[in-house]
Amino acid sequence: MVSPQGSDLLQLMANDIEHLSVCLLVIWVSLVKGKTKCCSLHTVTFLLVTLFLVLSGTGFRILGNSMLGSRQAGVGKRGELDGLQAVEPSRMVYGQPKVLTPCRSDVLVLTPWLAPVVWEGTFNTDVLNEQFRLWNATIGLTVFAIRKYMVFLELFLQTAEKYFMVGHRVTYYVFTDRPADVPHVPLREGRRVEVLKVPGALSWQEVSMHRMEMISNFSQQRFLREVDYLVCMDVDMKFCDHVGVEILSPRFGTLHPGFYGAAREAFTYERRPQSQAYIPRDEGDFYYAGGFFGGSVVEVLQLTTACHQAMVVDQANGLEAVWHDESHLNRYLLDHKPTKVLSPEYLWDRQKLGWPPVMKKLRFVAVPKGHLDIRGS
Repeated sequence: MVSPQGSDLLQLMANDIEHLSVCLLVIWVSLVKGKTKCCSLHTVTFLLVTLFLVLSGTGFRILGNSMLGSRQAGVGKRGELDGLQAVEPSRMVYGQPKVLTPCRSDVLVLTPWLAPVVWEGTFNTDVLNEQFRLWNATIGLTVFAIRKYMVFLELFLQTAEKYFMVGHRVTYYVFTDRPADVPHVPLREGRRVEVLKVPGALSWQEVSMHRMEMISNFSQQRFLREVDYLVCMDVDMKFCDHVGVEILSPRFGTLHPGFYGAAREAFTYERRPQSQAYIPRDEGDFYYAGGFFGGSVVEVLQLTTACHQAMVVDQANGLEAVWHDESHLNRYLLDHKPTKVLSPEYLWDRQKLGWPPVMKKLRFVAVPKGHLDIRGS
Protein backbone atom coordinates (compact mmCIF):
# COMPACT_ATOMS: atom_id res chain seq x y z
CA MET A 1 0.00 0.00 0.00
CA VAL A 2 1.40 3.45 -1.00
CA SER A 3 1.45 6.21 1.61
CA PRO A 4 -0.44 9.51 0.98
CA GLN A 5 2.89 11.34 0.55
CA GLY A 6 4.01 8.94 -2.15
CA SER A 7 0.67 9.23 -3.93
CA ASP A 8 0.87 13.04 -4.00
CA LEU A 9 4.38 13.01 -5.43
CA LEU A 10 3.40 10.62 -8.17
CA GLN A 11 0.41 12.78 -9.10
CA LEU A 12 2.51 15.98 -9.27
CA MET A 13 5.12 14.27 -11.39
CA ALA A 14 2.46 13.08 -13.81
CA ASN A 15 0.86 16.53 -14.13
CA ASP A 16 4.16 18.35 -14.72
CA ILE A 17 5.42 15.95 -17.37
CA GLU A 18 2.12 15.40 -19.19
CA HIS A 19 2.52 18.53 -21.34
CA LEU A 20 6.13 17.72 -22.22
CA SER A 21 5.11 14.23 -23.29
CA VAL A 22 2.37 15.58 -25.56
CA CYS A 23 4.71 18.08 -27.18
CA LEU A 24 7.35 15.46 -27.88
CA LEU A 25 4.76 13.12 -29.36
CA VAL A 26 3.46 15.87 -31.68
CA ILE A 27 6.98 16.61 -32.86
CA TRP A 28 7.69 12.90 -33.40
CA VAL A 29 4.50 12.44 -35.49
CA SER A 30 5.31 15.51 -37.56
CA LEU A 31 8.79 14.21 -38.27
CA VAL A 32 7.41 10.86 -39.33
CA LYS A 33 5.05 12.61 -41.75
CA GLY A 34 7.84 14.92 -42.94
CA LYS A 35 6.07 18.12 -41.84
CA THR A 36 8.83 19.57 -39.65
CA LYS A 37 12.59 19.70 -39.75
CA CYS A 38 13.35 21.44 -36.46
CA CYS A 39 15.22 18.35 -35.24
CA SER A 40 15.92 14.84 -36.41
CA LEU A 41 13.62 11.85 -35.92
CA HIS A 42 16.39 10.03 -34.04
CA THR A 43 16.78 12.90 -31.61
CA VAL A 44 13.11 13.04 -30.68
CA THR A 45 12.89 9.24 -30.40
CA PHE A 46 15.87 9.33 -28.05
CA LEU A 47 14.17 12.02 -25.96
CA LEU A 48 10.96 9.97 -25.71
CA VAL A 49 12.81 6.82 -24.62
CA THR A 50 14.84 8.80 -22.08
CA LEU A 51 11.68 10.40 -20.73
CA PHE A 52 10.06 6.95 -20.26
CA LEU A 53 13.10 5.58 -18.41
CA VAL A 54 13.31 8.60 -16.13
CA LEU A 55 9.61 8.39 -15.33
CA SER A 56 9.84 4.65 -14.61
CA GLY A 57 12.88 4.96 -12.35
CA THR A 58 11.52 7.93 -10.46
CA GLY A 59 8.16 6.32 -9.96
CA PHE A 60 9.61 3.11 -8.64
CA ARG A 61 11.90 4.98 -6.24
CA ILE A 62 9.02 7.05 -4.91
CA LEU A 63 6.83 3.99 -4.61
CA GLY A 64 9.56 2.02 -2.81
CA ASN A 65 10.42 4.85 -0.45
CA SER A 66 6.77 5.44 0.41
CA MET A 67 6.21 1.73 1.12
CA LEU A 68 9.33 1.63 3.29
CA GLY A 69 8.06 4.63 5.19
CA SER A 70 4.74 2.90 5.76
CA ARG A 71 6.48 -0.21 7.11
CA GLN A 72 8.71 1.81 9.41
CA ALA A 73 5.70 3.70 10.67
CA GLY A 74 4.01 0.39 11.51
CA VAL A 75 6.85 -0.81 13.73
CA GLY A 76 6.01 -0.30 17.39
CA LYS A 77 8.29 0.41 20.32
CA ARG A 78 8.69 -3.33 21.04
CA GLY A 79 9.68 -4.15 17.44
CA GLU A 80 6.21 -5.30 16.40
CA LEU A 81 5.39 -5.39 12.70
CA ASP A 82 1.83 -6.03 11.58
CA GLY A 83 1.06 -7.67 14.93
CA LEU A 84 4.14 -9.93 14.92
CA GLN A 85 6.99 -9.47 17.36
CA ALA A 86 10.44 -9.23 15.82
CA VAL A 87 12.96 -11.21 17.89
CA GLU A 88 16.46 -9.78 17.82
CA PRO A 89 19.33 -12.29 17.97
CA SER A 90 21.70 -11.72 20.85
CA ARG A 91 25.47 -11.63 20.52
CA MET A 92 27.06 -14.93 21.51
CA VAL A 93 30.64 -15.82 22.36
CA TYR A 94 31.60 -19.49 22.24
CA GLY A 95 34.47 -21.73 21.21
CA GLN A 96 35.08 -22.17 17.51
CA PRO A 97 34.21 -25.64 16.12
CA LYS A 98 37.36 -27.51 15.09
CA VAL A 99 37.11 -29.17 11.70
CA LEU A 100 40.11 -31.42 12.29
CA THR A 101 39.24 -32.31 15.89
CA PRO A 102 36.23 -34.64 16.18
CA CYS A 103 33.90 -33.96 19.09
CA ARG A 104 33.76 -37.67 19.97
CA SER A 105 36.00 -40.40 18.59
CA ASP A 106 34.69 -43.24 20.76
CA VAL A 107 31.12 -43.39 19.41
CA LEU A 108 29.16 -43.04 16.18
CA VAL A 109 28.07 -39.40 15.78
CA LEU A 110 26.60 -39.55 12.26
CA THR A 111 24.49 -42.22 10.59
CA PRO A 112 25.09 -43.35 6.98
CA TRP A 113 22.08 -41.20 5.96
CA LEU A 114 23.70 -38.15 7.64
CA ALA A 115 21.47 -37.95 10.71
CA PRO A 116 23.30 -36.76 13.85
CA VAL A 117 23.62 -39.18 16.78
CA VAL A 118 23.31 -37.05 19.91
CA TRP A 119 25.84 -37.71 22.68
CA GLU A 120 27.28 -35.48 25.37
CA GLY A 121 30.02 -33.42 23.73
CA THR A 122 28.42 -33.24 20.29
CA PHE A 123 26.38 -30.06 20.75
CA ASN A 124 26.48 -26.59 22.29
CA THR A 125 23.41 -26.03 24.47
CA ASP A 126 23.69 -22.23 24.44
CA VAL A 127 23.82 -22.01 20.65
CA LEU A 128 20.86 -24.35 20.24
CA ASN A 129 18.78 -22.57 22.88
CA GLU A 130 19.34 -19.26 21.09
CA GLN A 131 18.25 -20.70 17.75
CA PHE A 132 15.04 -22.12 19.18
CA ARG A 133 14.44 -18.93 21.16
CA LEU A 134 14.39 -17.00 17.90
CA TRP A 135 11.81 -19.41 16.51
CA ASN A 136 9.80 -19.35 19.74
CA ALA A 137 8.88 -23.03 19.48
CA THR A 138 6.44 -24.83 21.79
CA ILE A 139 7.12 -28.44 22.75
CA GLY A 140 4.44 -30.96 23.66
CA LEU A 141 5.28 -33.98 25.82
CA THR A 142 2.91 -36.96 25.83
CA VAL A 143 2.89 -39.41 28.73
CA PHE A 144 0.49 -42.19 29.70
CA ALA A 145 -0.44 -42.59 33.39
CA ILE A 146 -2.99 -45.42 33.24
CA ARG A 147 -4.17 -47.43 36.26
CA LYS A 148 -1.31 -47.98 38.72
CA TYR A 149 1.18 -46.22 36.44
CA MET A 150 -0.23 -43.03 37.95
CA VAL A 151 2.19 -43.62 40.85
CA PHE A 152 5.11 -42.55 38.62
CA LEU A 153 3.61 -39.31 37.31
CA GLU A 154 4.52 -36.92 40.13
CA LEU A 155 8.24 -37.74 40.06
CA PHE A 156 8.18 -37.64 36.27
CA LEU A 157 6.73 -34.10 36.24
CA GLN A 158 8.90 -32.84 39.09
CA THR A 159 12.11 -33.92 37.41
CA ALA A 160 10.87 -32.74 33.99
CA GLU A 161 10.42 -29.26 35.42
CA LYS A 162 14.03 -29.36 36.57
CA TYR A 163 15.66 -30.76 33.43
CA PHE A 164 13.31 -30.91 30.41
CA MET A 165 13.38 -28.05 27.87
CA VAL A 166 14.29 -25.48 30.52
CA GLY A 167 13.62 -21.96 29.24
CA HIS A 168 11.15 -23.07 26.57
CA ARG A 169 7.36 -23.34 26.39
CA VAL A 170 6.14 -26.84 27.22
CA THR A 171 2.73 -28.49 27.36
CA TYR A 172 2.54 -31.79 29.24
CA TYR A 173 -0.22 -33.96 27.77
CA VAL A 174 -1.14 -36.52 30.42
CA PHE A 175 -3.25 -39.40 29.09
CA THR A 176 -5.01 -41.04 32.01
CA ASP A 177 -8.11 -42.88 33.17
CA ARG A 178 -7.78 -41.16 36.58
CA PRO A 179 -7.92 -37.38 36.00
CA ALA A 180 -8.71 -36.61 39.64
CA ASP A 181 -5.42 -38.23 40.72
CA VAL A 182 -3.14 -36.13 38.53
CA PRO A 183 -0.75 -34.41 40.99
CA HIS A 184 -0.41 -30.64 41.16
CA VAL A 185 3.25 -29.94 40.46
CA PRO A 186 4.61 -26.34 40.49
CA LEU A 187 5.40 -25.32 36.90
CA ARG A 188 7.73 -22.74 35.40
CA GLU A 189 6.34 -19.81 33.43
CA GLY A 190 5.07 -20.80 29.99
CA ARG A 191 4.48 -24.43 30.94
CA ARG A 192 1.21 -26.22 31.61
CA VAL A 193 -0.39 -29.64 32.16
CA GLU A 194 -3.27 -30.79 29.98
CA VAL A 195 -5.15 -33.86 31.21
CA LEU A 196 -6.61 -36.06 28.47
CA LYS A 197 -9.09 -38.63 29.73
CA VAL A 198 -8.90 -42.06 28.11
CA PRO A 199 -10.55 -45.40 28.91
CA GLY A 200 -8.81 -47.63 31.41
CA ALA A 201 -7.01 -50.58 29.78
CA LEU A 202 -7.11 -54.15 30.98
CA SER A 203 -3.35 -54.67 30.72
CA TRP A 204 -0.10 -52.81 30.08
CA GLN A 205 0.04 -54.51 26.68
CA GLU A 206 -3.24 -52.85 25.72
CA VAL A 207 -1.89 -49.49 26.88
CA SER A 208 1.09 -50.10 24.64
CA MET A 209 -1.07 -51.19 21.70
CA HIS A 210 -3.46 -48.22 21.92
CA ARG A 211 -0.85 -45.54 22.59
CA MET A 212 -0.15 -44.99 18.89
CA GLU A 213 -3.85 -44.69 18.14
CA MET A 214 -4.46 -42.11 20.87
CA ILE A 215 -1.45 -39.97 19.97
CA SER A 216 -2.56 -40.06 16.33
CA ASN A 217 -6.14 -39.05 17.16
CA PHE A 218 -5.17 -36.20 19.48
CA SER A 219 -2.53 -34.98 17.03
CA GLN A 220 -5.29 -34.39 14.50
CA GLN A 221 -7.72 -32.97 17.03
CA ARG A 222 -5.41 -30.71 19.06
CA PHE A 223 -1.66 -31.05 18.84
CA LEU A 224 -1.32 -29.69 15.29
CA ARG A 225 -2.82 -26.41 16.49
CA GLU A 226 -1.16 -26.20 19.90
CA VAL A 227 2.51 -27.22 19.65
CA ASP A 228 5.38 -27.40 17.17
CA TYR A 229 7.04 -30.61 18.36
CA LEU A 230 5.87 -33.74 20.15
CA VAL A 231 8.05 -35.80 22.47
CA CYS A 232 6.54 -39.17 23.43
CA MET A 233 7.88 -40.76 26.63
CA ASP A 234 7.26 -43.54 29.13
CA VAL A 235 6.00 -42.41 32.55
CA ASP A 236 7.92 -44.90 34.72
CA MET A 237 11.09 -42.83 34.31
CA LYS A 238 12.74 -39.76 35.79
CA PHE A 239 14.97 -37.01 34.44
CA CYS A 240 18.45 -36.85 35.95
CA ASP A 241 20.17 -34.34 33.65
CA HIS A 242 19.59 -31.86 30.85
CA VAL A 243 17.21 -32.91 28.06
CA GLY A 244 16.73 -29.93 25.78
CA VAL A 245 16.26 -28.72 22.24
CA GLU A 246 19.24 -30.74 21.02
CA ILE A 247 16.81 -33.67 20.66
CA LEU A 248 14.38 -31.83 18.40
CA SER A 249 14.20 -32.75 14.73
CA PRO A 250 11.45 -33.58 12.23
CA ARG A 251 11.63 -37.26 13.25
CA PHE A 252 13.83 -38.75 15.98
CA GLY A 253 14.25 -42.08 17.70
CA THR A 254 16.32 -43.25 20.68
CA LEU A 255 18.78 -46.13 20.77
CA HIS A 256 17.53 -48.87 23.09
CA PRO A 257 19.93 -49.22 26.04
CA GLY A 258 19.94 -52.99 25.78
CA PHE A 259 21.00 -53.15 22.12
CA TYR A 260 23.10 -50.09 21.27
CA GLY A 261 26.26 -52.22 20.92
CA ALA A 262 24.64 -55.36 19.49
CA ALA A 263 24.63 -56.79 15.98
CA ARG A 264 21.35 -56.52 14.06
CA GLU A 265 20.87 -60.28 14.21
CA ALA A 266 20.48 -59.96 17.98
CA PHE A 267 17.80 -57.27 17.81
CA THR A 268 14.41 -58.38 19.08
CA TYR A 269 12.57 -57.28 15.95
CA GLU A 270 9.36 -58.98 14.94
CA ARG A 271 10.62 -61.97 12.92
CA ARG A 272 7.35 -63.46 11.63
CA PRO A 273 6.87 -62.58 7.95
CA GLN A 274 3.10 -62.55 8.41
CA SER A 275 3.31 -59.46 10.67
CA GLN A 276 3.31 -55.89 9.40
CA ALA A 277 6.22 -55.25 11.79
CA TYR A 278 8.40 -57.98 10.24
CA ILE A 279 12.08 -57.21 9.73
CA PRO A 280 14.39 -59.90 8.23
CA ARG A 281 17.58 -60.80 10.08
CA ASP A 282 19.79 -59.22 7.43
CA GLU A 283 18.05 -55.82 7.71
CA GLY A 284 17.95 -53.09 10.31
CA ASP A 285 20.05 -50.12 11.36
CA PHE A 286 19.46 -49.80 15.10
CA TYR A 287 16.98 -51.03 17.66
CA TYR A 288 14.90 -48.05 18.77
CA ALA A 289 13.19 -47.81 22.15
CA GLY A 290 9.44 -47.35 22.28
CA GLY A 291 9.76 -45.20 25.40
CA PHE A 292 11.26 -42.09 23.77
CA PHE A 293 10.55 -40.89 20.23
CA GLY A 294 9.10 -37.82 18.58
CA GLY A 295 9.49 -35.02 16.07
CA SER A 296 7.36 -32.36 14.45
CA VAL A 297 3.65 -32.85 15.02
CA VAL A 298 3.09 -33.62 11.34
CA GLU A 299 5.78 -36.32 11.36
CA VAL A 300 4.57 -37.83 14.64
CA LEU A 301 1.04 -37.91 13.24
CA GLN A 302 2.26 -39.85 10.19
CA LEU A 303 4.33 -42.22 12.32
CA THR A 304 1.63 -43.02 14.87
CA THR A 305 -1.06 -43.36 12.21
CA ALA A 306 1.04 -45.79 10.19
CA CYS A 307 1.91 -47.87 13.26
CA HIS A 308 -1.71 -47.98 14.40
CA GLN A 309 -2.91 -49.05 10.96
CA ALA A 310 -0.27 -51.79 10.86
CA MET A 311 -1.42 -53.05 14.27
CA VAL A 312 -5.02 -53.12 13.06
CA VAL A 313 -3.99 -55.30 10.11
CA ASP A 314 -2.06 -57.63 12.42
CA GLN A 315 -4.99 -57.87 14.79
CA ALA A 316 -7.32 -58.75 11.92
CA ASN A 317 -4.93 -61.57 11.04
CA GLY A 318 -4.76 -62.82 14.63
CA LEU A 319 -1.25 -61.45 15.22
CA GLU A 320 0.33 -59.29 17.90
CA ALA A 321 3.91 -58.12 17.36
CA VAL A 322 6.44 -59.42 19.86
CA TRP A 323 7.04 -56.02 21.47
CA HIS A 324 3.74 -54.41 20.52
CA ASP A 325 4.04 -50.75 19.46
CA GLU A 326 7.85 -50.83 19.80
CA SER A 327 8.05 -53.51 17.10
CA HIS A 328 5.97 -51.38 14.72
CA LEU A 329 8.01 -48.29 15.60
CA ASN A 330 11.19 -50.10 14.55
CA ARG A 331 9.62 -51.20 11.27
CA TYR A 332 8.54 -47.61 10.56
CA LEU A 333 11.93 -46.07 11.39
CA LEU A 334 13.66 -48.61 9.18
CA ASP A 335 11.54 -47.47 6.23
CA HIS A 336 11.46 -43.79 7.22
CA LYS A 337 14.90 -43.00 8.59
CA PRO A 338 14.99 -40.68 11.59
CA THR A 339 16.51 -37.27 10.97
CA LYS A 340 18.18 -37.44 14.39
CA VAL A 341 19.10 -40.37 16.65
CA LEU A 342 19.41 -40.01 20.42
CA SER A 343 22.08 -42.00 22.21
CA PRO A 344 21.23 -44.25 25.19
CA GLU A 345 22.05 -41.29 27.46
CA TYR A 346 18.44 -40.36 26.80
CA LEU A 347 16.96 -43.68 27.94
CA TRP A 348 18.82 -45.80 30.44
CA ASP A 349 18.31 -48.34 33.22
CA ARG A 350 21.10 -47.89 35.71
CA GLN A 351 19.83 -50.66 37.98
CA LYS A 352 20.26 -53.23 35.19
CA LEU A 353 23.10 -51.74 33.15
CA GLY A 354 25.25 -49.73 35.58
CA TRP A 355 27.05 -46.66 34.27
CA PRO A 356 29.60 -47.54 31.55
CA PRO A 357 32.35 -45.00 30.71
CA VAL A 358 30.93 -44.30 27.25
CA MET A 359 27.92 -42.68 28.92
CA LYS A 360 29.20 -39.25 29.94
CA LYS A 361 25.74 -38.40 31.29
CA LEU A 362 22.59 -40.30 32.16
CA ARG A 363 19.70 -37.99 31.34
CA PHE A 364 16.48 -40.02 31.51
CA VAL A 365 16.52 -43.19 33.58
CA ALA A 366 14.17 -45.94 34.66
CA VAL A 367 12.60 -45.80 38.11
CA PRO A 368 13.09 -49.03 40.08
CA LYS A 369 9.80 -50.90 40.26
CA GLY A 370 8.24 -54.33 40.59
CA HIS A 371 7.09 -55.10 37.05
CA LEU A 372 4.71 -57.85 38.11
CA ASP A 373 3.01 -55.62 40.65
CA ILE A 374 2.54 -52.67 38.29
CA ARG A 375 1.89 -54.48 35.04
CA GLY A 376 -0.28 -57.15 36.57
CA SER A 377 -2.71 -54.67 38.10
